[in-house]
Amino acid sequence: MDASSKLKVTLLTGRTIEQGVGKECGKASENYFASVAVCYFDSEDLKRLAIKEGTNVRVSTDYGSVILKALKSPRGPHVGVVFIPYGVWANAVVSTETDSIGMPSLKGIPAEIQPAPDKVVLGLSEFLREQFGKG
Repeated sequence: MDASSKLKVTLLTGRTIEQGVGKECGKASENYFASVAVCYFDSEDLKRLAIKEGTNVRVSTDYGSVILKALKSPRGPHVGVVFIPYGVWANAVVSTETDSIGMPSLKGIPAEIQPAPDKVVLGLSEFLREQFGKG
């Protein structure tokens, strides 16, 4: 696939140990950023996108789009499933609708992934400024 190609996947979000440790360091810390501004792929999906681990990708859903660093998942196989740890970057691509249960759907979201090696993963302040006009 070239940089204009897209891979259709199912997006899951959730907690990770690394995200929890990063959160303890502070949400403005580099440790937190490195643990949540990422998405985890099955190694076969990295091959299908013709990218290497560490390449930036655009994750797009009906709710938004975000640039993240692609990492090979330590778990698998799970071809066609991409995981993003909880954080503001994941929030950008999930619905805010709670269907009256008080919690948005954070799993099973149709998404498209596109290589974005020329794009930058925004840090927390820049990301908040872009998304919400705050930071």
